[in-house]
Amino acid sequence: MATIVPQPALAWHHPAFWLATWFGAGLLPRAPGTWGSLAALPIAWIFAVMGGPWLLVAAAALIFAAGCWATACYLRAQGSDQIAKDPQAIVIDEVAAQWLVLAVVPPDPLLYAAGFVLFRIADIAKPWPASWADRRVDGALGVMLDDALAAPYAMAGLWAVQRWLAP
Repeated sequence: MATIVPQPALAWHHPAFWLATWFGAGLLPRAPGTWGSLAALPIAWIFAVMGGPWLLVAAAALIFAAGCWATACYLRAQGSDQIAKDPQAIVIDEVAAQWLVLAVVPPDPLLYAAGFVLFRIADIAKPWPASWADRRVDGALGVMLDDALAAPYAMAGLWAVQRWLAP
């Protein structure tokens, strides 16, 4: 009889665990990607107020790079560092992409809500080239890249919403 040996999980006290799950948002039940995107909003607001859109873009780039590392650690601990599938608990990719989306508008509750909804739609729909990256790019980069490639669609939609709402 074969014995099933469980794969070791990334220790909860490892910094990569907290970064990959965006401080536990990815561990929430039902739609962890939505929770990760939602958890990105308050910090995006702070960055936008402190330094404007360029700080938000710089923070998104930094989180993208850190997310590649954290995701690689997470996948390696699961014994699957080259899989193409995006584990639900990893939501750092949503955070980086959500910040990119919000960089096209000033901090405003209505615009941030619209940016949140538009990004969730783009992330779930995965238009090309996000769908290509989701299928073809393996490992941590693949997990991070598909959301970053979906972000411009939400950015364009959010820019249009802002123009429509402007007086």
